[in-house]
Amino acid sequence: MLSLLATEICAGLGATAGLGLTVGGYAYAAQWPGSKIFGEALIAPKKPGELALTFDDGPNPLWTPRLLELFDYYNVRATFFMMGSHAQAVPDLVRRVAAAGHLIGSHSWSHPNLAYAGAGRVREELTRSKDAIQQITGAPVKFFRPPFGARRPYVLRTARELGMTPVLWNAMTNDWEEPSAEKIAAKLTKKIDRLGRQGWAANVVLHDGNNLDPVADRRASATAAEMLLIHYAKTHQFVTLDAWPSAAVGAKAKVETDRHAAPIQK
Repeated sequence: MLSLLATEICAGLGATAGLGLTVGGYAYAAQWPGSKIFGEALIAPKKPGELALTFDDGPNPLWTPRLLELFDYYNVRATFFMMGSHAQAVPDLVRRVAAAGHLIGSHSWSHPNLAYAGAGRVREELTRSKDAIQQITGAPVKFFRPPFGARRPYVLRTARELGMTPVLWNAMTNDWEEPSAEKIAAKLTKKIDRLGRQGWAANVVLHDGNNLDPVADRRASATAAEMLLIHYAKTHQFVTLDAWPSAAVGAKAKVETDRHAAPIQK
């Protein structure tokens, strides 16, 4: 007898097979940000003058505070997708992020690939992280970004059952491993500008943390973020994801990513 996970994955494969795809099609459906085969997620609306800076894998006690100082200086608010395990370790920092007016979302408890996790593990990861962050801040967590962008129908359905909107992105680089802030900023600028010419807002992913190392060096990412703030100060409005209406969920946003579909944040 197939396990529940095997049954769900087979169902996903069946769905992709119905579209003329195979195992490779499952990987595309589960991990490519622009794919809607397994369901809708918030990416970005048709608002070319808006830019959302989002940060994954934190909070990081070394670099998240520096980002908060940066955003305070430029009077900008960002979105932080926090791992529940990291958040629980530094509750005062989580409260500081919330008090500064930034939006906090869930990035699961421990950063597994949920496209291949069992149903029980999926629900535990989402519930545990959401509950931990809510207990710290006293505010509901309404947004969820799956680690690696990896999802299947059950993941998206569970997030919504828990009151969270699934979120992906349309602009990302390999900032988690690139030591040059200039290269990170240049790649993102190219993507943001292309999205703008095509009429889309930009949902940018950077990393203030690391799923394996809670105090990882994120100097390059933080510096690149400041470069973007300076570069787009006069042309874009920086927003948090809750500024975008529900109509942005499932919008056919152009996805500007690197060629690999599911980069592994180190």
